[in-house]
Formats: sequence, structure tokens, C-alpha cells
Amino acid sequence: MESELKDLNSKQLKSTASSDDGGSAKDDRPLLKPDAADNIQELEKKFAPYVRNDVYGTMGRGELPLAEKFLIGIAMVTLLPIRVVLAMTVLVIYYLICRVCTLFSAPNRGEDEQEDYAHMGGWRRSVVVVTGRFLSRVMLFVLGFYWITETFRILDVQEKSENEAKNQSKDEDEAKDQDEESGRPGAIISNHVSYLDILYHMSSSFPSFVAKRSVAKLPLVGLISKCLGCVYVQRESKSSDFKGVSGVVTERVREAHRDKSAPMMMLFPGTTTNGDYLLPFKTGAFLARAPVLPVILRYPYQRFSPAWDSISGARHVFFLLCQFVNHIEVTSLPVYHPSQQEKDDPKLYAENVRRLMASERNLILSDIGLAEKRIYHAALNGLLSQS
Repeated sequence: MESELKDLNSKQLKSTASSDDGGSAKDDRPLLKPDAADNIQELEKKFAPYVRNDVYGTMGRGELPLAEKFLIGIAMVTLLPIRVVLAMTVLVIYYLICRVCTLFSAPNRGEDEQEDYAHMGGWRRSVVVVTGRFLSRVMLFVLGFYWITETFRILDVQEKSENEAKNQSKDEDEAKDQDEESGRPGAIISNHVSYLDILYHMSSSFPSFVAKRSVAKLPLVGLISKCLGCVYVQRESKSSDFKGVSGVVTERVREAHRDKSAPMMMLFPGTTTNGDYLLPFKTGAFLARAPVLPVILRYPYQRFSPAWDSISGARHVFFLLCQFVNHIEVTSLPVYHPSQQEKDDPKLYAENVRRLMASERNLILSDIGLAEKRIYHAALNGLLSQS
């Protein structure tokens, strides 16, 4: 992949490093030269899951219509300051609630420097969960998500049971196993479109997430992530540390399936896309052989797409706060109970769930991942710096 990229536009890529020092002055120039636009089109064919298709264009740096500039100008002096103040207020309030509830309470410490407060009991846990769900919904409202369209697919459970009965004869022991698995799922499996996904899932079910280890050290957010019970991982690590995290995730999924008081795990594919594609799932959630709950998120838009694909974080937050209304659609599928074959083959289990989710909302399957996304970003930065 990297060699193809270099063949495509080696000159522009070589200039990326030299443009880092003075890139800030050129970063905001929206107009692209014809040759740069042609090269970007070539890149978009190879890295389609990360291509931005809204009014704001590639990396949010496209030439905006006059009407859009006018709307942003109005939002900058009205919506933007109000939303920033309200969002920070909600964040600080929840941090203080988490701080009070964790006073004189030691975190649950595991291997690989994992620690969390998700296993607190009594009133402390109840307050953290109830206020967390409520304030997450309030935060979405502050960001312009005034209505959330939720669809729950229930009738397909019977269809799946009938299909399994036709395809697989079950003896008495397997029937007992199926009865044991009729409880709640051990994990929620969702496509990944934006950091906003986390807020929705917090407001819906308040699960635990897999997060970068640096998140635990962030002001305000670090303590909140520990109250969520996040499992921390060093993304670039290929050592035994990653295997240890996989073991923690598997155990958490099993625990959530067996114990209704334990927090469920929430697992995404490797990185965010533009919302039209579904990347491969890691097998960590499926090693536990427990049922999973597939959830599909979509963000319909007219002007700005809330998808966090090829746009920088700061630019994304700015444009998001300047949108008067944002939309989110959620489709919750029935709990997926794995067959014996899927239990024995986690990759098959993960792929079957992925294909089911894609077919339900017409998502396009893609096998590229975080590495390709970084290549795409580096190439775009190199091309745009030349324009």
C-alpha cells in the first residue's frame, strides 16, 4: 500500500515533513490546484472509507459557499460560545459527581496497570451510572442532537432461531447451553463513526470501552473513564501487553454475560470511518463465546457530517458546534447468539456479525484499517500543503 502511494505522488509526500514547520500558515487555504485535486481523487478511490463527502470537503478545507460562510459567522457569535460554556459545565459537573462517589474508595486494580471504579457497589455505582446516562444525553442535546431516532429490531430473533434449527441439529446438552445463553449479552458491538458514538452509548447503556492508555491521565476525562471501567491499551504495542489486554476484555465480556450487575463491554472496529463503511472487528469480544448485541449508528446530514474521518479534531469540534441541528439514527439488532461453529472460530463469529450489521443498514465492507488511514492523512496533508 505504501509503495503504491509513493508511486502516486512521491514529490508531494516528500514535502510533508518540510511543511510541518510552516504548515499552520497554509493549513487554512481552501482552494486546491488542479493537479492536487486530481491526485486527491486517486487517493479517494483507494481510501474510500475515510473520504469526506459533505459541504466542507476534503479534511474540512474545501471552498465553502457564501451562504455556508454566513451561517458559520452567525453561529460563531451565538451558538459556539453558548455550547462551549454548557458543554464544559456538564463535563465539570459529572467529574465532580464521580469525584465525590469515588472518595475513600480504592479503584479495582488489575494486571497491566488497569484500574477502574466500575465494580463499585451500592449507591455510589447507582449515582455514577444514572447521572452519567442523563448527563451524556444532555451533552448530546447541547451539541445539537435534539432528537435521536432509535429502531429496535426484535422480530428477527425468531427467524434466526428457526434458521439455526434448520441448519443444525441440537442434542440435549446443546439445548441447555442455549438456555444458559438466553440472558443479556456480554458485549455491545457497534460501528465507529465519531467520538460522538461514545456519548450515545453512555446515554443508552453506560458500558465500558477500550481506550488509549493516555486517556486515563487526561484532566476530568481520566476519572470519568475509570468510572466507566475502561480497559486501557497502548495502540502501537505489539508485545505481550496487547495480549494481556485481550485477556482482560475477554474476561470482562464473560463477566458481563454472567453477572447483570457487571458493566457490559462496548467494542468498535479499529478506527472511525465516514459512516458508509464497516471495518473488520477485532476478535477480542468474540473469544468469550458469549452473545453480543449489534448496534449500528448513522449520522444523516445536509451540510456538515459528524463523522470523524479525515478531518482534524479541532476543526471537527469547531464545525460541529456551529451546526444548528445535528442528527443521529440508531438501529439495535437482536442479541446475536453464536452457533457452536462460531464459538470454536472467533474470526468466523466476528465476520458473521459484521456481515449481518452491514446488510441491515447497507454498509459497505472494507478490510483496510488504522494504518491505511494514517497513510491517507499523511498524503492529504502533503497535497494540501502544496495548494
